[in-house]
Amino acid sequence: MGTTNAQTDAEHSADVINPSGTSVEAFFAEAVILVTGATGFLGKAIVEKLLRACPRIATIFILIRPKRGQTVEQRFNQFLNNSIFDRIRWECPTALSKIQPVKGDVSLGDLGLSEEDRAMLTQRVNIVFHSAATVRFDEPLKVAVNLNTRGTDRIIELCKNMNNLVSVIHVSTAYSNADQTDVREMIYTKHLRVNSKLRPYTAIDMCENLDDGTLDIVERKVLGKHPNTYTLTKGLAEDIVQTKGSNLPIAIVRPSIIGSAYQEPFPGWVDSICGITGIMTEIGRGTIRSIVCNDKLIVDVIPVDFVVDTIICAACHIAMQPNGNIRVYNCTSSTYNPVRWREWGQLTQKHAVESPSKYVMWYPGFTFRTNKFIHKLVVALFHFLPAFIIDLILRFQGGKPKMFKITKKTDRAAQVGTFFSTNEWIFHGNNMEELAKWVKASNDRNRFNVDVKTLDWDAYVQKYMLGIRKYILKENPDTLSKARSRLLKLYWLHKIFQILSVFFLIKLITRAGR
Repeated sequence: MGTTNAQTDAEHSADVINPSGTSVEAFFAEAVILVTGATGFLGKAIVEKLLRACPRIATIFILIRPKRGQTVEQRFNQFLNNSIFDRIRWECPTALSKIQPVKGDVSLGDLGLSEEDRAMLTQRVNIVFHSAATVRFDEPLKVAVNLNTRGTDRIIELCKNMNNLVSVIHVSTAYSNADQTDVREMIYTKHLRVNSKLRPYTAIDMCENLDDGTLDIVERKVLGKHPNTYTLTKGLAEDIVQTKGSNLPIAIVRPSIIGSAYQEPFPGWVDSICGITGIMTEIGRGTIRSIVCNDKLIVDVIPVDFVVDTIICAACHIAMQPNGNIRVYNCTSSTYNPVRWREWGQLTQKHAVESPSKYVMWYPGFTFRTNKFIHKLVVALFHFLPAFIIDLILRFQGGKPKMFKITKKTDRAAQVGTFFSTNEWIFHGNNMEELAKWVKASNDRNRFNVDVKTLDWDAYVQKYMLGIRKYILKENPDTLSKARSRLLKLYWLHKIFQILSVFFLIKLITRAGR
């Protein structure tokens, strides 16, 4: 099917499910949707917003695989019980019945679908949101390629067989082209990449045919200027979208570092401790004292609700205003509302003190530094040594030691994030700007917000830290008073420790001078 025919089919299907064509909400009326990665942080937020903002949706199918001894049904029940759906439970509890689980797995051939489910999806689905991926930066190449690259290939294959397809959104990452410093809203195929040696199907063939030992050797070579397998395989997935999905009504949304919600469904909502959330959690607990970071650079954080609104509105945008090309939306904050690491750190410190956790271990305070030797020294003295001492105390009390393990995990997370805290990118946002204007001009300007210029960073970080307390650490608001009392004691202990340290240092200098 040629591009022109695909456009005609998409426009016809859009008319069928959106006879009025006046708004995003109307576009989704009677639509049947497939969401991959729905059990993940971003996927849950997509499903929740679709149900709440587009109440006339017919059905949302979510792909779920059995995991860790849990059946699809058990995981689905767990999914429905997530706190993100509390607002829907209050406002329109029957809406949750529109979600239907489908047993499937993007890491398996034919997506692990039964013949009956595959036939049903190809006949009924109008819109696809593909957000399934492994977001671990240190994933082995074989795993990352299978999930991020080959998984996208399998989804595209399914979409090509859908009879009533209107729109497909592939969720990528702003760092899919981390080997570039100037990132435009375009797909960087093998001809445009700095690292042009690896093609997607070459990577797939290698991972399917080479043993793990050989792949470990190959991995270091094929990464090129990419920092990890995540950014590499997401870039390769975009290449597949370009080559295999060119005849589909498809677009790519590239979010940067996804943070907690700014407003929806609840201010500060977050349920993943990965990445920057984990670092902020430990900063709040006082267990991180040093971070390798160039604080003069811009940190590109984007709230999850801005990402969700962009994904949903983009699905409508490309169907209502097709232009024959695969649109790419760089969903980032740095282009129109930049904030530097120094300010981000100051705001985190400020709100960690204003809204402390009852699990705070030491008075919050940390330093961004680029000197890796000094950083390692501080980490050894103020991260691992206290963790070791606390674990010893726990052992003597008959408890289970855990602090050293937590510290090691946090340190590993900080290390894999170093590339992003010591580099900066220019993300162009012409398509995002066009989308923002289009949404503002529609009847949905009060339902969806894709304009990052409306974001207040101080208010956002405050909500973020409160969200970490509530959703990550599971603390009630009534524990704040006790936590502040504990923090005050830790503050004076911290000051006493600083005075003693200065005194000890002066003693050493005095003795050395004799």
